[in-house]
Amino acid sequence: MHMRMKWMERLGWILLFLVLWEGSVKLLHVSSLLFPSVEEVVMTIYDGVVHGDLIWQSLYSVGMIGVSLAISGGLAVALALLSTWSKVFESLIDTLTALAHPLPGLALLPLIIMWFGTGSGAVAAIVVHSALWPVLVNLISGFKSMPAIYEDIGKSLSMSPAAITLEIRLRASLAYLVSGLKIGWARGWRAFISAEMVFGAVGAKGGIGWYILTQRTFMNTAGLFAGIILVILIGMLVEDVLFASIEKHTLEKWGMKAV
Repeated sequence: MHMRMKWMERLGWILLFLVLWEGSVKLLHVSSLLFPSVEEVVMTIYDGVVHGDLIWQSLYSVGMIGVSLAISGGLAVALALLSTWSKVFESLIDTLTALAHPLPGLALLPLIIMWFGTGSGAVAAIVVHSALWPVLVNLISGFKSMPAIYEDIGKSLSMSPAAITLEIRLRASLAYLVSGLKIGWARGWRAFISAEMVFGAVGAKGGIGWYILTQRTFMNTAGLFAGIILVILIGMLVEDVLFASIEKHTLEKWGMKAV
């Protein structure tokens, strides 16, 4: 019910924005090269879906982010667990995080081009870098915030340190992991769109970043708005549908988050 109300409120604001958008274009007689009408943008999206490759490009973009986010999540879990088993590794990973977390992925562009070329591997490397560190920071914070009594219970049950880490510490930090993945998704999504606009098409037909770049090349302002709107819509759907479903079937179901 709460999610439905949230979407209804959001839809109301979006409709208001669209009305103001269309009204401003009609009343002020703005050139479509500067600010296209809502109708032009909708027709551009329709044409891209029906006659173009927009659906494939959207799916490719989401798939690339999904694979990169899975790699980032796996690395983050491995590094976070490693930091709990040794003070040396804890210090090392803390230092690596402090150095790499503030570093934008695109700042590594010259090195990544030398190491991975300009294909999908280079874009994936940028996305993994962008998503890894927020996931790792959140997960380590979850480990540190776990009540000490949980570990004491594990020890009283004669659980090994590895079992305590995997069965207790990791599960108790699930909310932090999901939160980190949401932040990693947002950062990775922005990094992918930006990287593809630098590298050009990745894959057979490219993703949404390539679509936006081609629309700019041909001075198709309606296409630019269409690409931007798709980026926003996909971001909203992933966060409000996919991650909301994950939280509902894990955190809320297990009483780790207020419903």
